[in-house]
Amino acid sequence: MNKNSILLFFAFMYCSCCIAQKATKNRTSYTNPVMWADVPDMSITRSGSDYYLISTTMHLMPGAPVMTSKDLVHWGISSYVFDKLTDNSKYDLLDGTVYGRGQWAASIRYHKGKYYVLFSPNDEPFKSYIYVTDDPKTGNWKLVTRTKHFHDASLFFDDDNRVFVFSGTKITELNEDLSDVKKGGIDQNIFQKDEEETGLLEGNQVIKHKGKYYLLMISWPRGKPRRQVCYRADNITGPYEKKVILEDNFAGFPYAGQGCIIDDINGNWHALIFQDRGAVGRVPLLMPVRWEDGWPMLGDKNGKVPLTAEVPLKPFDSEKRIVESDDFSGKQLKINWQWNHNPIDKAWSLTDRKGFLRLKTDRIVKNLYEAPNTITQRMEGPKCQGVIAMDISKMKEGDVAGFSVFNGHSALLSVVAEGNKKYLTMSTNIVDLDNKSKAILGVQAEEKARVELSKNLVYLRIDGDFNLNKDLATFYYSLDNKNWVAIGTEFKMIFDYRKLFMGTKYAIFNYATKQKGGYVDVDWFKVDYK
Repeated sequence: MNKNSILLFFAFMYCSCCIAQKATKNRTSYTNPVMWADVPDMSITRSGSDYYLISTTMHLMPGAPVMTSKDLVHWGISSYVFDKLTDNSKYDLLDGTVYGRGQWAASIRYHKGKYYVLFSPNDEPFKSYIYVTDDPKTGNWKLVTRTKHFHDASLFFDDDNRVFVFSGTKITELNEDLSDVKKGGIDQNIFQKDEEETGLLEGNQVIKHKGKYYLLMISWPRGKPRRQVCYRADNITGPYEKKVILEDNFAGFPYAGQGCIIDDINGNWHALIFQDRGAVGRVPLLMPVRWEDGWPMLGDKNGKVPLTAEVPLKPFDSEKRIVESDDFSGKQLKINWQWNHNPIDKAWSLTDRKGFLRLKTDRIVKNLYEAPNTITQRMEGPKCQGVIAMDISKMKEGDVAGFSVFNGHSALLSVVAEGNKKYLTMSTNIVDLDNKSKAILGVQAEEKARVELSKNLVYLRIDGDFNLNKDLATFYYSLDNKNWVAIGTEFKMIFDYRKLFMGTKYAIFNYATKQKGGYVDVDWFKVDYK
């Protein structure tokens, strides 16, 4: 081999190595969960390469968040289906509450150029909403109709344009324009639970594949762990046969179950199934779908949820996240924020003081759970840190303002205005709710620490740890955003379905216990992940 040949050989090897390294770097992998945050009751649809995922946020407003992705890994919030629900005064925290109620288990479907959402508020009056839009990215959801209540339902458009709702073991046909239940249409049970199943078969998600109908549901079998099952049939009314398609207590947390499956433009199938992870809520796990003997088997070749895998489609790392910092300099709140129940619009502002979120008191209440205009974002695992900067100079006697890990079991960093002084307290709050009406029966409050404040600008920080067997929050404050002082005690966060039925949220609040008219100005909210 002559000198030129040797040089060409090494040049070729160098270029090949570079290309291989570049290809390796571009083969992006993901780690489950793909969103370590509260995204329960998932339903998914797609148009071309655009995926849209909807989830439950119950009593939080705006509600029915629609998230978008191109690779099933990186998700950002596109829109909410509604700004407020106004079925009764409880949505306004008057004459009761809708904690753990409100918007439940929505179903999203793309059909003939339009996107449809069906959900049933789990509260009086027991009806279902159906909305439509041309583009979930811009929102503009329009209410089509209110119809009968369907629990954990799945909207389904068949190939002949007939429209159905599947709920548990039942199918109901709607008018083709979705205006109401179709008179004389199909409305019947399509199978019976076998002796192994207990309770409800919930989280119904329906697809049609190669002429067969597939119903995916969560199962709580007698004496066995939670799991995902599938019922399939050649005809929409049955007969249906059943198979367990996923049973895995992934990463040491409880067994995964309930979610949806979707295909991609290449003909491959994928599943998003949630897993209960304690205080952070119910988190989505992404996994492949293996079609075996006509059944959609979930997980890897061993039927297990993968800890890591390659992004199944061309990686698309959107700038949007489901949780984001905010300096409140925009004309609108970032889309990531949700209010606890319907907000009082006149009692908050981004324009009264440019670059600040002003929270005004407009109602005399006893505690945080009664307080309107508490604003929230999800907490995220495995660890997160949230910080707010707040001007407290305009608080009035009896006002309480601050930063919280908010759930049925909450811990608060509260600035309390007493006399001519202001104190920072760290306390715990546990709410007691009536099981039927969700009215607040009382709040067990315990103050753990108190310090007098010497300045009107205070920085409050809460760190969260959602690793296995942790669910811990710790609390800090600063007067200069540099030197941080721990305050109070470590707090064990809890997910309690009997109370708020949601993952723990960061919450910024201001409420009056004696007189209206005070306010605080929040300069910014910053969140970081570890």
